[in-house]
Amino acid sequence: MELEELEGQEPVSPNGQYFSSNVISLSVLAVWEFEIPFDPESQTISLLIKNAFLPVSPRFSSIMVENNGKKEWKRVEVKLEDHVYTPTFPSGLSLESYDKYFDDYISKLLTERFPQGKPLWEIHIINYPTSNAAANVIFKLHHALGDGYSLMGALISSMQRADNPSLPLTFPSWKRSESKRENFVTKTFSGFCNTISDLWSGTLKTMNGDVPTPIRSGNDAIEFRPATVSTMTFSLDQIKSIKDKLGVTVNDVLTGMIFFGTRLYMQEMNQSSSKADCTAMVLLNTRIMGDYVPIEEMIKPNSKAPWGNRFTFMHVPIPKLIELSNALDFIWNTHKIIKRKRNSFAAYFNSRLLEIVHKFGSHEACGKYIHRTLKNSSMIISNLIGPVEQMSLANHPIKGFYFVVGGGPLGLEITIVSYMGKVRVAFNTEKGVIDPQKLKSCMENALQMMLNDSHEHMSLNI
Repeated sequence: MELEELEGQEPVSPNGQYFSSNVISLSVLAVWEFEIPFDPESQTISLLIKNAFLPVSPRFSSIMVENNGKKEWKRVEVKLEDHVYTPTFPSGLSLESYDKYFDDYISKLLTERFPQGKPLWEIHIINYPTSNAAANVIFKLHHALGDGYSLMGALISSMQRADNPSLPLTFPSWKRSESKRENFVTKTFSGFCNTISDLWSGTLKTMNGDVPTPIRSGNDAIEFRPATVSTMTFSLDQIKSIKDKLGVTVNDVLTGMIFFGTRLYMQEMNQSSSKADCTAMVLLNTRIMGDYVPIEEMIKPNSKAPWGNRFTFMHVPIPKLIELSNALDFIWNTHKIIKRKRNSFAAYFNSRLLEIVHKFGSHEACGKYIHRTLKNSSMIISNLIGPVEQMSLANHPIKGFYFVVGGGPLGLEITIVSYMGKVRVAFNTEKGVIDPQKLKSCMENALQMMLNDSHEHMSLNI
């Protein structure tokens, strides 16, 4: 039932329209792992949705409608039974069996698009034990509602500190390393050159794409094919120890580790593929403030950390093993590439290009461009920052959490989130194409080699 409109309908942002086209429809799945199961008779989740989740943003109570070629948010009455799902699995199974049921369930969620005519979110309560948790709750949210920063902020606003609910959750700050000040003319000239180079290379990559390799099948409609989701956990202290020794950022270390581990995997699966040109799409938050702020601050006019889809992506070439002499070179190389690309206006021009296409063409044409850009890449990397303290939802402590993105036309999507001094890396891989266990083993080897080399690097500089 439609609600009475008092102030007119809110237009859907351009990015929101691009990500909800017929060609591409992206969703974010946040998986929360609980230490204790939920009482099947309890109305805890329903009450939290009504009292804490829905009030965060009117978009959670709106459907997307098209009016004169423009998409708008239209407020409607939310029926919880249309959004909250509690699947039934056989009882009395082993943890390994429930792992398989859970993996199949999340794979199905990743390939399904949201039905029309109801708000674009779902909650799936998996009240069965797995190897990682006593129960899992999956929040599935359409990317048109907001980016990972906005959506994760909305979900975390519904949580409390497990040790003391009266205290706020706190977050680590992953600030960029301080860079030497450059002459204005030199920086402007290098920025101009970087922009021309990035625009040219990005256009070529969008048109031609990466060649098939062990991490990229080149298959069509990958977003509708079965996927495998796997995760691994690293110590944030280990990552920071490498960061401090090299004077880079946590993101530089993590991205360098992923690139190095990926190349090790490619070499192990196919020796010749390690020489192939491969591109990663790295997502960047474009907000002035990268740290989380309260939801009330996000929705204020002129907020420094506003709600919405405020990100851009960079084409980053994945370094080759033959080009670098040791594991740390992957971090140095990544640091230099990302620093150079930050001193480039290519991302800005790409955004303006999409606006022009949208203005004189349609959001469908923009959706096709984004789909092609993603499809022609080998992987995508996205990261978020989670709380330092343990969270709880209705007195149910959260053991861990991670997120994955569904609907993308890539065979390898990697997402990263920190929580309670750990870094959780999730891999969304094309089933039957990428071996997730071998890929994770290569990532572990990459980090260990980086730790060893960083100790040697420190010894040589003492």
